[in-house]
Amino acid sequence: MNGGQAIFGGLLRELRVSKSLTIEGLSEASGVSVRGIGDLERGRRAAPQRRTVAALADGLSLTEAERDRLLAAARDGRSPAYNPAGTRSLPRDVGDFTGREAELGQFAALIEARPPGAPGARGVVVIVSGAPGTGKTTLALHAARRLAPEFPDGQLLVDLRGTDDQPASPEELMLTVLKALGVPDRELAKAGPNERPGLYRQVLAERPCLLVLDNARDEAQVRPLLPGTGAAMVVVTSRRMLAGLEDVHRLPLGELTPGEAAGFLSRLVGAERARAEPEALADVAQRCGHLPLALRVAGNWLATRTGWSVQRLADRLAMEEHRLETLSAGDVRVTAAFDLSYRQLTPGAARMFRRLALIPGPDAGAACAAQLTGQDLFDAEDTLEELVEAGLLGTDRDRYRLHDLLRLYARARLARDPADETGRARAGLHRWLLETAVVAGRWYEPDHGAPPASWRGPVDLSTAGRAREWLQAEGSNWLAALRAAAAAGQHATVVEVAESLHWFSDQWIFWGHWTEVFDTAARSAAALGDPRVEATQLNYHAWALLLCEARPRDSLALSSRALAAAERAGDPIQQAWAHQYRSWAHRLLREFDEALAHNEDAARLFETAGELHGLLQSLLNRAVLLYTEKRHEEAIVAYRSMLAWLDEAGEGIEAHIADTARFTSLGGIGTSCIRLQRWDDAVAHLEISLALGRTRSNTAMESRHLTLLGEALLGAGRTAEAREALLRCTALGPGADPLRVAEAHERLALLDATG
Repeated sequence: MNGGQAIFGGLLRELRVSKSLTIEGLSEASGVSVRGIGDLERGRRAAPQRRTVAALADGLSLTEAERDRLLAAARDGRSPAYNPAGTRSLPRDVGDFTGREAELGQFAALIEARPPGAPGARGVVVIVSGAPGTGKTTLALHAARRLAPEFPDGQLLVDLRGTDDQPASPEELMLTVLKALGVPDRELAKAGPNERPGLYRQVLAERPCLLVLDNARDEAQVRPLLPGTGAAMVVVTSRRMLAGLEDVHRLPLGELTPGEAAGFLSRLVGAERARAEPEALADVAQRCGHLPLALRVAGNWLATRTGWSVQRLADRLAMEEHRLETLSAGDVRVTAAFDLSYRQLTPGAARMFRRLALIPGPDAGAACAAQLTGQDLFDAEDTLEELVEAGLLGTDRDRYRLHDLLRLYARARLARDPADETGRARAGLHRWLLETAVVAGRWYEPDHGAPPASWRGPVDLSTAGRAREWLQAEGSNWLAALRAAAAAGQHATVVEVAESLHWFSDQWIFWGHWTEVFDTAARSAAALGDPRVEATQLNYHAWALLLCEARPRDSLALSSRALAAAERAGDPIQQAWAHQYRSWAHRLLREFDEALAHNEDAARLFETAGELHGLLQSLLNRAVLLYTEKRHEEAIVAYRSMLAWLDEAGEGIEAHIADTARFTSLGGIGTSCIRLQRWDDAVAHLEISLALGRTRSNTAMESRHLTLLGEALLGAGRTAEAREALLRCTALGPGADPLRVAEAHERLALLDATG
């Protein structure tokens, strides 16, 4: 020990004894550890920093003069060889750091909430996790520099080498940190391997320093390096989520926002080039998946090739087969970052990762992924979670998603697998998607409903609501499987899928793909050479053009073809549906006489054939025709007659179809009442219709009726309730009618403008 250390230690002991305190008592009062106080008094450790001295002085209840003596002794007792103040081992900052303001704000909030060095406070630990290339280390270092004034004893970067074949051991890392913080070799030798963890924790407890533990492999490597109580802050970066660590703050990183990505590229290529080609710059950012590493490579590529236009790089990146190859600059390659994580996967997880490239849509559920590997659902979920933990797979609400660049990487890896195995996996996935779509869709089809007792599958389709959830969640995937079936000439399968989904399509009107589904099915039906099936699918296609795309003139051409095919087949029901859709199209084209004539033909054919569901549509269409002609009193009578007919039909009409018809009819009565300025009647009928509609979760129809309810409430002078109805419409989400949502926004803006 040196003389300064002895002076401080002796004075501390003298003051403690004079206050009749044991070492344990002073430890409890000050928050400084028993071992730390004992070492200080014996001169085995250098005098502590000002914050620790202040904590000891508070614990001793010193007078001002005594406090000054202790502080002076501490200053004299600090050995330059032992004092780590001002230690810096952080590499230079990147001058083009962009975005991540929310994450940086979280770092600042942690410091504000738990000031470093506060007596009794626990050390702050932040886990920054994310996929390869998300900029975890860059963010951690940038935050460390911002927070440097809060940690005067130093900021250190320690590479844990977590992606190496032989990562650093906790013992090796402890020694590295202790030496960097200036602990003398004689103290390290005296502590020895067994006592070194205690010395490590004590140093971190007493010193306001910030450690960046970069590239952690797993919890076992990190856990011994985390502080207990005291002044230190530790930021751990890892590709893994390190879910086994407790009492830590988690900061998961994803890709940048489109705006942040474009801003980052602008800094790299220069403002002038960015302003000259903003669309191409945004395209490059999108092709990079807004991933920071890929953006840096692309930006450096352009910065070193001043003769290249931004569009030239965008065009090159547009070629998926060459995108990963293009994203390399010097010794920096995007694929190298992916390789490090992929190498650490178990064989089962690596196989799942490769085969996830076969998922045609942007994401998938666990049951969908299980089809790729032949695992049962629970084993597949475990494998998927291993990929999530490794940072190679994103997850949100039970959906799993590969980043665009990781998908290309997985596809390149998959190309090395035997082609026949990959082909069987893809075919099995498509087959399962289409079979499940048929079972789920038939919940909504008359005479079907729940799956048969013999059906077994990994997806819960026990209710119509769950069937709907699956169809919507996997929509992109089963649609792609349908396209593949059509391309492979599996026409009977295509028709079966479309047929099973016809009634369900009413529940998801604005999905955006029903026209393609039924057009594909009509082509397959024609290839099968069955005029009845062709008429059916042409009618469905005509419906999609009418309701989903508002193209009545194009729809007329299809319903005309459907009528001809139905007549060739001698099928009165499909003839009736063709007349029904022709009536609907003429109504939208304001051709009332033609619309009424076709509707009467449809009703006659439906009634003769005993087709109650079709007859219901004709009765409803007649009321709508009367409304269109502004014969509102007659329309109300027609709607009421249809409701009475529904009651008489009873169980002859499927429950969800009957509910939809009631919902539509009550809304129609409300609409006619609006036109007649019978505001209270309109409100009453629309509120009943909305209550019924919510039980069936038909978001598209609900959005229409909410705007009508808002109009009726405004007419009744009930402005606050009208605002509430319009706000409900704007909050319905993607299933709502976009025109009605826009209308609701316009009405709300007008209300705001008029006060």
